[in-house]
Amino acid sequence: MIAIGRFNTLTVVRRRDTDVYLQGDEGQEIELIAGKQLHTPIDTGSKLDVFVYSDGSGKLWATQDKPYAEVDEVAFLKVVSVSHAGAFLDWGMPKDLLVPFSEQKVPMHAGRSYLVRLFLDENNRIAASMMLDDFLQDEAVYYKEGQKVEIIVAEPTDLGFKVVVDNQYWGILYKGEIFQPLTRGQKLTAFVKKLRTDYRLDLILDNQNYGVKRDKTTEDILEELERHGGYLALTDKSAPEQIYRQFGISKKIFKQAIGSLYKQRKILIEENGIRIVKD
Repeated sequence: MIAIGRFNTLTVVRRRDTDVYLQGDEGQEIELIAGKQLHTPIDTGSKLDVFVYSDGSGKLWATQDKPYAEVDEVAFLKVVSVSHAGAFLDWGMPKDLLVPFSEQKVPMHAGRSYLVRLFLDENNRIAASMMLDDFLQDEAVYYKEGQKVEIIVAEPTDLGFKVVVDNQYWGILYKGEIFQPLTRGQKLTAFVKKLRTDYRLDLILDNQNYGVKRDKTTEDILEELERHGGYLALTDKSAPEQIYRQFGISKKIFKQAIGSLYKQRKILIEENGIRIVKD
């Protein structure tokens, strides 16, 4: 079955002059639009990966051009114009993508970018919505700790950042475990830190084994202290970004490492920094 708003593998069934016609399993012919990526020659019987969409009359078309997102995906897209019908987004296709007023959480303005999800309307036309809660789920039952996921940063919260997980679920990155700047719409790879009892996802950006990472970090800290005369202006209260710039690790791992060094009496933790203990 042909999936509208997605890439499909279709067969070239006939050509008429420069026109190319494709066919899916159901036998329906779809005309290929000569977009930016059209390869020539295209022979009858060839299989092509094409993006299929519907026009206002319900007719299906295909193109080899690649949009910024497909149906059921979340994307951070820029408004190019606003009309009586709604806002229109640049999504990498010749015809801009409509966000009807009824699908706008706040009024959208030309020149600004918004996080939206693509969907098919009642006429099988591709549209977009800011109402992410209508599409995304809080409970992610089938995920496991350590599982790799793809995320899109949605918005900052008191706890950290709310993110979209695999275009289907909500997840959270916690402040104390974020060691790089994040911006709305940013795409990243993350890992499931914990599937909570309510089946909500706690995520981390660094999936390296904490014990191994901490042990290496203690060595790095001691070496850095030696290079700086035995003192570093970093503590467990330093900003995560500052710690990451110095050692390339999260604040959590840094705190564990200096705690371990302190217990071994190898460093002193002072108000504004850490100092090596000389034998």
